[in-house]
Amino acid sequence: MKKLRVAVLFGGRSGEHDVSLMSARSVLAALDPEKYEVTQVGITLDGEWLHGANTLEAFNSGKFNVLNRVILPGDPSHSKIYELRSTDQGEAINKLADIDVYFPVLHGPFGEDGTLQGLLEMADVAYVGAGVAGSSVGMDKGIFKDVMRANHIPIVDSLLVLRGDIENDMNGVIEQVEKMGAYPFFVKPANLGSSVGISKSNSRSDLGEGLMEAARYDRRIVIEKGVGNVREVEVSVLGNEDPQTSVCGEVLPSREFYSYESKYIDGTSGLIIPSQLPGKVTEKIREYAVRAYKAIDCAGMARADFFVESDTNKIYLNELNTLPGFTSISMYPKLWQASGLSYPQLVDRLIELALARKAQRDRTEHRRTA
Repeated sequence: MKKLRVAVLFGGRSGEHDVSLMSARSVLAALDPEKYEVTQVGITLDGEWLHGANTLEAFNSGKFNVLNRVILPGDPSHSKIYELRSTDQGEAINKLADIDVYFPVLHGPFGEDGTLQGLLEMADVAYVGAGVAGSSVGMDKGIFKDVMRANHIPIVDSLLVLRGDIENDMNGVIEQVEKMGAYPFFVKPANLGSSVGISKSNSRSDLGEGLMEAARYDRRIVIEKGVGNVREVEVSVLGNEDPQTSVCGEVLPSREFYSYESKYIDGTSGLIIPSQLPGKVTEKIREYAVRAYKAIDCAGMARADFFVESDTNKIYLNELNTLPGFTSISMYPKLWQASGLSYPQLVDRLIELALARKAQRDRTEHRRTA
């Protein structure tokens, strides 16, 4: 059989750049060389697209000088990756590779938020994961919460403020937040993940510091009312029009909350897979996950994160992550492994879903006919 040509995109202009490199290592290791011809493309923090021998290793070591610049034109008639090389006559453009499927392993802005997906749509290529709408709504915590409210999916009380509000009237913002109830509150950049820029506020001074920290990463900041004595439960979703869910897993944070360090650095948080919640509760969580997935027109994959009150088993959906972490200790692949789908099988399935979604897009008419 002819090998599928897969371009793995990683890095990116995001505070989650390093997480992307970790995820990419695992994805690249899982792509069977008997099935796939792989092209690695790294995107720097400045947004430069680079390729070369052992691109990922060059990114990890910071040796970008051994790599060459590449581009993907947003033109369906030239939807290939092209390499840019400097010559005595100027810059030469040569075709680097024909690609069957693009596999973004990019977390955060300019990779998970619909911007990259817009380029891939314009180029009319197959790619893994959600489209423009699903990616952008899933990424923006403020808009996502509004969509969940409209679909009667329970979420915690929250408030959206702008960076300008914080800079111009910090006391006014704090007073707005405190109207939601008693501390603690969680402060989050609206368009970031992997717990980057997130803080827990137990007092006014904490809240002020948390707002300033979150404003470093986004102009839109979400403040959520803390829910006491909760269990953190996650479920993986896979599919396009007919998404399926994995078993549920429970996170036992080693810190005050499931932080960046406990997710990716020390791996100290415990995971219970499957969770020990009652069957009726886990079934409701899986139902909410599918409803949320369909509500934002997600595709390919997502990890749905929930809070469950320990005393009442009341469920709150926290977020839907459309490009979840793919590291060796990440919950998304672990939950599928516990559900009978190995990491390499999961990668294969995501590529199949990307091709199926492209086939659906190809059926759409773009020209008016009489």
